[in-house]
Amino acid sequence: MASVPDIIPITDLRQDAAAALERVKSSRQPVVITQRGRAAAVLLSLEAYERSEQERQILHLLARGEQEIKAGTGFDLDEVLAEADDLLAGGPR
Repeated sequence: MASVPDIIPITDLRQDAAAALERVKSSRQPVVITQRGRAAAVLLSLEAYERSEQERQILHLLARGEQEIKAGTGFDLDEVLAEADDLLAGGPR
């Protein structure tokens, strides 16, 4: 079951940004910032943001690879693995 996100109004953020940052760091969960009662932004720890960016980049590469496969422009797996073996063995580049 998904956990309920922490929610703080923007006025609380303005009044005590340090406490909001500490809340994000200690809980390792995002904090939803509301404005006029509606979600307006999300405050993340740097660690969570970096992890999210890495996951997004991996998904982007997978999607691009799938498009290349459909277009017939991708690389043969055996060739890629052979090249990787050469690189790991210190062979030609």
